[in-house]
Amino acid sequence: MNEFDLIKRYFQNGGLTPPVADGIELGIGDDCALLYPSADRLLAVSMDTLVADVHFPAQADPALIGERALRVNLSDLAACGAKPRWFTLALTLPDMDKGWLAGFSQGLLRVAREYDVHLVGGDTTKGPLSITVQVHGEVEPKLALRRDRASAAELIYVSGTLGDAAAAVKSFSGELNTDEQSLQHFLNRYYHPVPRVQEAQTFAPMLSAAVDISDGLLADLGHICERSNIGALVDLDRLPLSSALIKSFDEKSAVQLAASGGDDYELCMLVPQTVQQQFEDAAAALGLQVSLVGHTTNQHQGVKALFRGAPAELESIGYQHF
Repeated sequence: MNEFDLIKRYFQNGGLTPPVADGIELGIGDDCALLYPSADRLLAVSMDTLVADVHFPAQADPALIGERALRVNLSDLAACGAKPRWFTLALTLPDMDKGWLAGFSQGLLRVAREYDVHLVGGDTTKGPLSITVQVHGEVEPKLALRRDRASAAELIYVSGTLGDAAAAVKSFSGELNTDEQSLQHFLNRYYHPVPRVQEAQTFAPMLSAAVDISDGLLADLGHICERSNIGALVDLDRLPLSSALIKSFDEKSAVQLAASGGDDYELCMLVPQTVQQQFEDAAAALGLQVSLVGHTTNQHQGVKALFRGAPAELESIGYQHF
């Protein structure tokens, strides 16, 4: 089976690219995809590369790898308040493993169907296993969430719970000792992160800025502070922790994972005080847990973290790629 047979069998004919889909003039099979963006919308584009044994265990279930690969990229669109439309996929494969490809494409397809996003092109090549996904979405210009629009004296909220996916990473290296139920919870959070796409579109009129938590809350919030030239104060006592995390780690370790572990793909959102109640009501209507964890300041000194009223002592503030 050559490269073109691979694409047709596992991706083009697998349901990822329907013959006719809204906005697609030409999908897989040509030098370029031809797409129709909606009128009066900005095109939002983001891309992430996932490398085997760096961003996922190489021996993991390929269907789970496929799910995670698309979910983490859709989370970037959520952070911008954009609606997903299309994506491209570049696969570097060590060999032509048909079983792996079947599982991977099935996992990818499940997420694509869930979020109504279509594969429109990409590339395959031979080499160490890595996966690159580029997602395309659309957003109204006035509702696009950007990192450079935050101000001082705004409230910092996070969605969901933090630290669970980082706990799963501990299990990959044999550093986690917990019960089976907690382990499955952590693994589910790692392989099935929930990109807060619809929630972000609902919240967008109420937010000044947002970022998805991929490298750790403190590190990712720091990107907003840098771009908006503000500071932030985070109260680590307020970080939302799951019962599994509390049960599996001592307090210091649990807080460390929640503050800087990364891989949560929850949203960190900056909310002006004037719309705080409106924001909390909207979250309640969606059934989404949101937690107030701090506020921004006019002191341009990045992110400061407190624990029990004193400066927090943390091993790191987030994942470092190099």
